[in-house]
Amino acid sequence: MTSGYLGRFGPLALDRGYRLRLYAPAAQRVDAHVDGRTLAMERTGDWFAVDDPQARPGSRYAFAADGRPPIPDPGSRFQPDGVHAASEIVAPRFVWPDDGWHGRPWHEHVIYELHVGTFTFEGTYASAARRLPDLVALGVTALELMPIAAFAGARNWGYDGVLPYAPYAGYGTPDELRRFVAAAHAHGLAVLLDVVYNHFGPEGNYLHAIAPSFFNPNAHTPWGAAIDVTVPAVRAYFAENAAYWLAEFRFDGLRLDATHAIVDPQAPSFLCEVRATALAACPARHVALVLENDDNDAALLDAGFDAQWNDDVHHCAHVIATNETFGYYRDYAVNPVGWLGRALATGFAYQGETSEHRDGRPRGAPSARFPLTKFVTFLQNHDQIGNRAFGERLAQLAPPAALRALYALILLAPSPPLLFMGEEWAASTPFLFFCDFEPDLTKLVTEGRRREFAHLPQFADPAVRATIPDPAAITTFETSQLRWEERAAPQHAQTLAFTTALLQLRARHVVPWSADVRGSDAACERIGSSGLALRWKLADGVLHADANLADEAHDGFAERLTGATWYASHGETYRNGRAPGWSVRWSRT
Repeated sequence: MTSGYLGRFGPLALDRGYRLRLYAPAAQRVDAHVDGRTLAMERTGDWFAVDDPQARPGSRYAFAADGRPPIPDPGSRFQPDGVHAASEIVAPRFVWPDDGWHGRPWHEHVIYELHVGTFTFEGTYASAARRLPDLVALGVTALELMPIAAFAGARNWGYDGVLPYAPYAGYGTPDELRRFVAAAHAHGLAVLLDVVYNHFGPEGNYLHAIAPSFFNPNAHTPWGAAIDVTVPAVRAYFAENAAYWLAEFRFDGLRLDATHAIVDPQAPSFLCEVRATALAACPARHVALVLENDDNDAALLDAGFDAQWNDDVHHCAHVIATNETFGYYRDYAVNPVGWLGRALATGFAYQGETSEHRDGRPRGAPSARFPLTKFVTFLQNHDQIGNRAFGERLAQLAPPAALRALYALILLAPSPPLLFMGEEWAASTPFLFFCDFEPDLTKLVTEGRRREFAHLPQFADPAVRATIPDPAAITTFETSQLRWEERAAPQHAQTLAFTTALLQLRARHVVPWSADVRGSDAACERIGSSGLALRWKLADGVLHADANLADEAHDGFAERLTGATWYASHGETYRNGRAPGWSVRWSRT
């Protein structure tokens, strides 16, 4: 069968051959072109279908609407020749091992975000699988793949996908993806997938011609007209896509990109349908549905989603580490230490306060009632590195002492942490924005990329902007590939050992008690301008952390933390309550 998940989109296996189906409400006539044959499709409402007893796995097919050139299937399961070419019928041949894998409880997650194309030199699922033992040794428990849905060209971050059901062929076949997931499970690693339900990429999306009702011309997003999630077929297209990835490839969860950009007058109705459909597809497994939502919308967490990326933690920590206050960082320029303490203790930093970056609009909602497992924390991710002009990582921007302190605080706090690939050894390689569109579009993207930084003083000079790496240049992609061999260099080996040691401490001292810690069980005390004393009430004790997040030593701390100290960057005793600069202590009573 093409798919074990029997949704409404894509080929449907019959006892003999396949039924080809297309949602095309704007078309009057549609022909299916299958292996050089032309078959007239029968219309039923907004759908066209035809049964082809000769179709088989490996058959190439496309649809021609109203005499126009053939287009790929919007429900295609594989595009071996790219998003403009014919789709291929595939039938899974990979046999899943009967390993008893049912996933990992969410509170155990230490997430490692990776881009398949740059994670290794080869850029494939197979080569990524060979690195799984390294990630196990590091101490991560879950992988998160950046989007893999088919996109135009040979390289892309993945957020320009246009065929959401078709894994990008350049990374490997669908069965090779299954093999990668199975290998991760064999190593005890959960695997999450980043999915994009707020827009399609700018090249290779043919839905405008056959189903313009997919889009609402009266609602706009940064990518053009919004996807119209009030249309039942549109809702089904994405909700069933979520179920497809979980059921067909046994992913352990999904990260839903930029849900704040989904225009839904009945919010969170569409996202709730996505969640219900996804969970119904795999009722016997631990499945996590994680949001990216810049609005800090607590309603989505109330609706049952497992977690949200907590950008507030990143933004506060970035200001502390780098002193950068441009763009959205200006919202954290005053009292970044206090904002960070609030976020680590109770979830969001912004819980209804007005945002200067958002023209004085309120942002966020109270979050202390939630378990802190609902807030994924990080010091870096693909956005925060790649959306910089030169893709610098924090190791190139901040003093080592500051980073060590922030890692010791964030990786050991109750919320599940996330690392971006290479971060564990302070990789020297940047992560740049790259793409590979057709020439006219490529020119526009390159110009737009450089123009978006023009408002920053350091890029006011056009000659300086011209030095920003060209997203379309192959060298931009190649520069972003990890260099695994550099881990052996002393400075990188030291960082790797430090990160590994922190995650071992997390597994021993935090994870067993973190499942039910809520913001309402936490307390955050400010100590002067740079100090924090954090407390989290556990089921059978209290977790304590003290941190001085500045260069200078600071008075006002307890000389010793209560209970057994299990991490101390500068020794467990702060003589006379004076904390050294960039120091962190943890204990538990």
